[in-house]
Amino acid sequence: MSKPVYGQTFAAWRGAAGQAWEDYTRHAFVRGLGDGTLPRAAFLHYLVQDYVFLFHFSRAWALAAVKAETLDEMKVAAGTVDALVNHEMALHVQTCAAEGIDEAALFNAAEEAENLAYTRYVLEAGFSGDFLDLMAALAPCVMGYGEIGARLGVEATSDTYRPWIDTYAGAEYQEVCVTVGTMIDAAVARRVGGLADSPRGAALAARFKTATELEVAFWGMGLRGPQG
Repeated sequence: MSKPVYGQTFAAWRGAAGQAWEDYTRHAFVRGLGDGTLPRAAFLHYLVQDYVFLFHFSRAWALAAVKAETLDEMKVAAGTVDALVNHEMALHVQTCAAEGIDEAALFNAAEEAENLAYTRYVLEAGFSGDFLDLMAALAPCVMGYGEIGARLGVEATSDTYRPWIDTYAGAEYQEVCVTVGTMIDAAVARRVGGLADSPRGAALAARFKTATELEVAFWGMGLRGPQG
């Protein structure tokens, strides 16, 4: 199937990420979601860590609202915080509750090293950089899950993890990806004109690639399961 279109900037960043993007979107963890072979314990470990991840990811999007220069940027950032805190995290709570893991256990879970590395990298991008630095660090998660969901929604051969797949394959999440991608394109045009002609182009692409590599490590952490 053809890849979803989430904007010109994202397409350029994804292309520049090269093999790292393939390693992320076609990771063994992702294949296991699609064919149902992913061990349940690995999936639950991932969900617990992803709940913690989303807490910090929401903080990063809240920081994006602070870094915003336009009302549209602020609206997208604020809307994303709402979607993460009040909807996506709630799905994790619901799924884990059915497995005997309550929300307090999720919130107080010890962060794995891969989780710490990724979330703090994204937050540091926002604290030390500007809005574009933050978007380059945030985009792999937002659009990567959209791309993975869209593909698995068509290609999955098992319904074992269908609720997870449907969340990211669904029209609501796909619209989030399009909205964020459109906003990033406008933000780039406003600040630097175009990435191809900007001295910042390579640095932003490198930041996107680093975040993508951290996504690969996060999948690996989930597949490995809890330490100790």
